[in-house]
Amino acid sequence: MSLSATLRVSSFLRHNLFLAPSRASALRRNVSHLRFLSSSPFRRTVHHPVKARRGGGQEDDGGLGNGSLTAVVKDGTGDGRDGRVLPFELHKEAMDSYMAYALSVLLGRALPDVRDGLKPVHRRILYAMHELGLSSRKPFKKCARVVGEVLGKFHPHGDNAVYDSMVRMAQDFSLRFPLIQGHGNFGSIDADPPAAMRYTECRLEVDFVPNFDSSQKEPSLLPARLPTLLLNGSSGIAVGMATNIPPHNLGELVDVLCALIHNPEASLQELLEYMPGPDFPTGGLIMGNLGILAAYRTGRGRIVVRGKADIELLDSKTKRSAVIIKEIPYQTNKSSLVEKIAELVENKTLEGINDIRDESDRSGMRVVIELKRGADPSIVLNNLYRLTALQSSFNCNMVGILDGQPKQMGLKELLQAFLEFRCSVVERRARYKLSQAQDRRHIVEGIVVGLDNLDRVIDIIKEAKGNAAASAGLKEEFNLSDKQAEAVLDINLRRLNLLERKKFVDESASLMEQISKITELLSSRKNILQLIEQEALELKNKFSSPRRSILDDSDGGQLEDIDVIPNEEMLLAFSEKGYVKRMKPSTFNLQNRGTIGKSVGKLRVNDAMSDFIVCRSHDHVLYFSDRGIVYSAYAYKIPESSRTAAGTPLIQIISLSEGERITSIVPVSEFAEDQFLVMLTVNGYIKKVSLNYFSAIRSTGIIAIQLVPGDELKWVRCCTNDDLVAMASQNGMVILSSCDIIRALSRNTRGAIAMRLKEGDKMASMDIIPAPRHTDLDKAAEDSISYDKGGSGPWLLFVSENGYGKRVPLSSFKKSPLNRVGLIGYKFSSEDRLAAVFVVGFSLTENGESDEQVVLVSQSGTVNRIKVRDISIQSRYARGVILMRLEHAGKIQSASLISASAEEAAELLPGMQSEEAATNAGTAEGISMSS
Repeated sequence: MSLSATLRVSSFLRHNLFLAPSRASALRRNVSHLRFLSSSPFRRTVHHPVKARRGGGQEDDGGLGNGSLTAVVKDGTGDGRDGRVLPFELHKEAMDSYMAYALSVLLGRALPDVRDGLKPVHRRILYAMHELGLSSRKPFKKCARVVGEVLGKFHPHGDNAVYDSMVRMAQDFSLRFPLIQGHGNFGSIDADPPAAMRYTECRLEVDFVPNFDSSQKEPSLLPARLPTLLLNGSSGIAVGMATNIPPHNLGELVDVLCALIHNPEASLQELLEYMPGPDFPTGGLIMGNLGILAAYRTGRGRIVVRGKADIELLDSKTKRSAVIIKEIPYQTNKSSLVEKIAELVENKTLEGINDIRDESDRSGMRVVIELKRGADPSIVLNNLYRLTALQSSFNCNMVGILDGQPKQMGLKELLQAFLEFRCSVVERRARYKLSQAQDRRHIVEGIVVGLDNLDRVIDIIKEAKGNAAASAGLKEEFNLSDKQAEAVLDINLRRLNLLERKKFVDESASLMEQISKITELLSSRKNILQLIEQEALELKNKFSSPRRSILDDSDGGQLEDIDVIPNEEMLLAFSEKGYVKRMKPSTFNLQNRGTIGKSVGKLRVNDAMSDFIVCRSHDHVLYFSDRGIVYSAYAYKIPESSRTAAGTPLIQIISLSEGERITSIVPVSEFAEDQFLVMLTVNGYIKKVSLNYFSAIRSTGIIAIQLVPGDELKWVRCCTNDDLVAMASQNGMVILSSCDIIRALSRNTRGAIAMRLKEGDKMASMDIIPAPRHTDLDKAAEDSISYDKGGSGPWLLFVSENGYGKRVPLSSFKKSPLNRVGLIGYKFSSEDRLAAVFVVGFSLTENGESDEQVVLVSQSGTVNRIKVRDISIQSRYARGVILMRLEHAGKIQSASLISASAEEAAELLPGMQSEEAATNAGTAEGISMSS
């Protein structure tokens, strides 16, 4: 029985907690009658057991149905007659009793009134201070005195509840605009408790209702000039519901109120132009506006707040820095935040932190987090946002009491409710002042009549036998009212001179002018709204302050993995069987031309290196397969491993189909509008696709190019319309063409023919020549080329499968349209073919030589990294020089080009073997792959 009753009560609370005023009042009237019978303490009564007959049983339940009880109470007379019979349903009794309690908590304690924005305890505190005369111009008075006044007259609860509420109204970190001026220790943002009420001091027309014992009158509402509910916010937990309203800036609140007065039909977007979001007393950064929009539209939303933090350089020599926290989110405990950070550092969850100090004082907050040498401050700060309360959420739930019932409201509805209340206050105040002015003018007019007939008034008073007779004589003689006659009789002799008469005449004229203005005010709602706006603007001019919380139009404060991972340079190694690993650039030290090289690590049986590229951790890596499908994943998704590790299967990172192979990999740091991807197949088809088409790729991949049967997508490069594309076949034929003449097509197309291939020949490589490096190539004559080391770039760097290579000046090749045979670029022996071709000479040293480096990978996994300037400059028909010895290492599987800066080149001298000297050895300049 109890379980079913509980379920019914819960169900009723979910659907019927918002009572209409008529139902609520009826419930209050009826609940006093719904009580169980009890014996009177003044007479002895014999208690007999109550017989309960459950509905639906054998006995008659009187039509009450299932779940009802019939209570039969014996009267104890012993004459065999039953007493009163009270039939009722238990679940209804429990529900009605619980609802009465819930309504009492909602209206009397937990939820604020929408009109003045105050809970009963706050309203009683302010009114008690008003009654004690504790204005801002009066001396402070002990808080214990105010608490006693509130407890004794208005608030029949514990003293801690009243004092805690008073303390919060005086804390500048709890309320945006504190309502009480405190003197003494009122707590701190570190959750330090306030001093006892005996040590602290404070200082500071209306419907009145009886207090709890009907001995005093207290206000049911305070005439607020601004929507205090939005100004300082409110929070409370009631029965079955709660409220949590953020504070706002006073100036912005006045602006949005005025905007709604001028345009009652204003949309939410228009209101947001004046008040874009909350303004917390502790400042901070409000991330994104989606939560604000939801809260202002529906009354419920999630606002992400971050603390403000700066990065300072502590030591320029050691490059040690620190994160300085200057503001924290609203309602966050600073000392608990510092303790949490220290705990995470101790558990090694937060890395890169060396020391934590709280240097906060009266001038402001300052929490210093010293970082270790080499730690990235932005990464540490993002980890602080992710793992601590330095970033927290404020869950808006704007519930208030409106028309005697709790209601969830949006911004516009709250403002409209306040305007209606304020109009009522102004109208009632005006009518009260009008009544006072009319009464005073009536009296003043009688006094003036008496002063104009002073001699006759004196005679009537002298002839009268008493006050009543004198009053009656004045009324009869001058047609005065009772109040006027009494006022004439009360005039002192010193006020009978002509100067006093003039004062009364001037007062009558002033009162008439005041009555005229009030009458005009009451004649139109527009005039009342203008007065509301004027009074609000006066408060703004007097009390407004700049916004403390900064609005950040970002992604709502959502921290992804990329936010806490350094954007460092990395090397990616791929094998033909689909294994990949990420390594640091210092893994391979610089070596000389013609050396054997260093192994890239273990390879599976019958596996070979496929590609070796340089990129950064935050780059999007586009994986193009032989079937013309493209996949995408961040570079940091590839697990970092050592040089000797076998690597991770690529299928664990992207969703490859069975038998599908990745043939080209393009790292992209930004999807620019003027960038394109040029795609070249083995059979010589080429096309250009806008890079924007690949900014959003689903996990299963999308089509990059439409292939004919037997063809494979092999090379993909980034370019612009002003660039040139250099293509070479396995037999050493080269075509140099403009990217502008390649048509920009959609993804699901085949493209055009790039080169006329002879029988048995296939495409071998492709590279892009940036626009600034190919000016006036058509004017250069081949016979003027200098083939010694003093020649100026750029050059085409050829690498053969047998480990030979050479540089040929780019001016040796002329631009030509697509679908041509091309020019000879390399004269191969019968056993050799072209493995890769690069455009080099973009990064030059002071003597005009190339500063790039080439990384060669053999089929067995051996890697050799050499300087491009050590490779000879030769003609198009030369055989080249040996780059890598391949006696037992098969053929060249892939070649990659990287560039070292001038500063790094000094560190990468031959013979330097330390990893520290080789850290950050190069940046991605050109990437190529061959099969």
